Amino acid sequence: MEYLERRVAMVNDRLTEVTEAVEPDRLAEELGHVALAGGKRVRPTVTLLTCEAAGGDTEDAVDFAVGVELVHNASLVVDDIIDRSAVRRGTPSAWAEFGYGPAIIASDGLLGEAFALFSSDERAMQVVAESMVELGEGEATELVARPTNEAEYMELARRKTGALFRAAAELGAVAADADPFAVESFGEYAERVGVAFQIRDDVLDAVADPAELGKPTGQDEAVDRPSLLQVTDLTPEEANQRAHDQADMALEALETTGLDDSDARGYLRDLAEFVVVRER
Repeated sequence: MEYLERRVAMVNDRLTEVTEAVEPDRLAEELGHVALAGGKRVRPTVTLLTCEAAGGDTEDAVDFAVGVELVHNASLVVDDIIDRSAVRRGTPSAWAEFGYGPAIIASDGLLGEAFALFSSDERAMQVVAESMVELGEGEATELVARPTNEAEYMELARRKTGALFRAAAELGAVAADADPFAVESFGEYAERVGVAFQIRDDVLDAVADPAELGKPTGQDEAVDRPSLLQVTDLTPEEANQRAHDQADMALEALETTGLDDSDARGYLRDLAEFVVVRER
């Protein structure tokens, strides 16, 4: 566990540096409120672990990892506005704390800081740009062309959640200067993990204890958000099995990278298994 904690600490330290350097101070406060409020840091951890698994130096991937977390947080600010969710990670969401206008500006600020971190590498910029196109299409689809069956839901989950997970892994591989095949394989692994993560989120929203989850439950039904349980007639147990199926495919993709085994690769395997059993 100390292995992962050190890497999460690297991300948190750099996140603090980036947000505290923002001007004016009011914007720095708003960005810090969002980015430093906690969170699982799954995506940046994927970036660092992928870099290591591909034979790279963790230090070379820290800025990319922080950038991915900033993009993720920017999307959460918008999600909370759309859903009118007043709580995020056990604290007031950005709009609830600062108002709608400042929250939107904070989201823009998070994206700006993220792209400043990616700007040193053309490949990184392309990876993130592609993921944000997918993310935007997913958000739009959720609002105007809601899924009506399991296949459509899976495509939505791939765009809304899987795409940024894919970017997180591909950025790590790019930082390690991995070959294109390895970059693609790591991306496939992470995209599957992301979809499994989203399915598990749907299940937790339906069955978890709000206090343990750190945010209100029942939100999918309250705001009529298309979760897998709403779109289909699957039970929570059956939905969990779909998550396990995605995790299994993630592990298969990880094996195709053809790279030597390592601690980092072992933790990537552990992550694929953990996201489908987590309780928050």
